[in-house]
Amino acid sequence: MARPFMMGAVAYAPKVVTIWEGFKEYFRRHDFEFDYILYSNYERQVEAQFDGGIDLAWNSPLAWVRADRMARTRNLEAHALAMRDSDRDLTSVLVVRSNSSVEGESNLTALSGQVIGFGAVDSPQANLIPRDYLRRRGLFPNRDYTARRFDELSGKHGDHIGGERDAAVALMKGEIDAAWMIDSNYLAFSREGILPAGVTRIVARSGNYDHCNFTVISGLSSVTDEMAVHFTELLLAMRWQDSQVRPLLELEGLKEWFPGRTSGYELLVRSVDDEKFYDAEGNILVADYRY
Repeated sequence: MARPFMMGAVAYAPKVVTIWEGFKEYFRRHDFEFDYILYSNYERQVEAQFDGGIDLAWNSPLAWVRADRMARTRNLEAHALAMRDSDRDLTSVLVVRSNSSVEGESNLTALSGQVIGFGAVDSPQANLIPRDYLRRRGLFPNRDYTARRFDELSGKHGDHIGGERDAAVALMKGEIDAAWMIDSNYLAFSREGILPAGVTRIVARSGNYDHCNFTVISGLSSVTDEMAVHFTELLLAMRWQDSQVRPLLELEGLKEWFPGRTSGYELLVRSVDDEKFYDAEGNILVADYRY
């Protein structure tokens, strides 16, 4: 039997096992040996790729930033093979109650003295990019506003909605004055009744950014170009209309795979530097980060 192409993924929810077992069977039907290893957090997963434990990583955007920096330090190159249609051109939104004094982006100074809710410390969409957004507009924590972080499942890089949901609940209880969340979660929380229609509104929106990708590191002995190309071809060939494939795509939150791109990580790279989350070599700098 051929050596399997080993992928790493983070177990952020029980459905992850169902998803990757299904993908394993899909690839085997196409005579491609594929297997996976689940990690409890992205930091271990990124390190495992450089230690030779895995050939491929299903990375969060923050994990991509770290992998790219670690690769450059070793004179290697990280490549984003593919991403979901739902990973492209996302935004984060700042939500307030309808009676808030903050009218919109033109008067964000009205946030002065207020409490703003953020997601987990390692959440690109609910902490890092939002902090960058406020900083670029002259608003700094402990000086202009009080930051309250909802550190749910640190190490998962925001690949869950726990922290954002907790922030939304706190907003409705009046415990905080505003909350950051990815735009899709704002819609989801509205549908769930956590943020009832007409009770909240969006007052600010970040620039566009991308989310997850399949990452390979060229130059590592465990990875061949042929394996990476074949994997990508089979992945991009998955079709929503295929009754065997569609349930897997639904679970993974997409309708179509796209070739990977890295242009959508610029906002995150800047915020990682400004927040001193990783250094230029991919070392973790955040003192209170537990994963």
